Amino acid sequence: MKIKNILVAQTTNKEVALLLFRIFVAFSIMRTHGIPKLMAFKETEAHIPDPLGFGTTFSAYYAVFANVFCAILVAFGFATRLAALLIISLTLSGLLLIHFNDPAKVQDVPLIYSIVFGFIAYVGAGKYSLDNKIFNRQFH
Repeated sequence: MKIKNILVAQTTNKEVALLLFRIFVAFSIMRTHGIPKLMAFKETEAHIPDPLGFGTTFSAYYAVFANVFCAILVAFGFATRLAALLIISLTLSGLLLIHFNDPAKVQDVPLIYSIVFGFIAYVGAGKYSLDNKIFNRQFH
């Protein structure tokens, strides 16, 4: 009977799931893309693409801002929708402007991050978030 309850859950705590999802996804983008760019900023600045013509310095700062600072905001659930949209602006520009003609294997990472942070932007931070605590309402 317990296995059936595990496989076919009748009730789940969606708020806890959303909290864990936010934390794990934010940690993932920070660990894989943000922290390495921050720790080797001069190399990042020298090699980062500039698809919109703002300059490599701006592009490098924006990439670090989105992949570190905005990821932290998403993890804590503060200004979650705005932070997720800023991350999406980076991942979608990477997908559509830099990796558009690359193989699907290369396009996969920015596409998945765009979908995941798009989901977070759509559903909001949830009950266990600073948005909910500060503004005393859920952003769903």
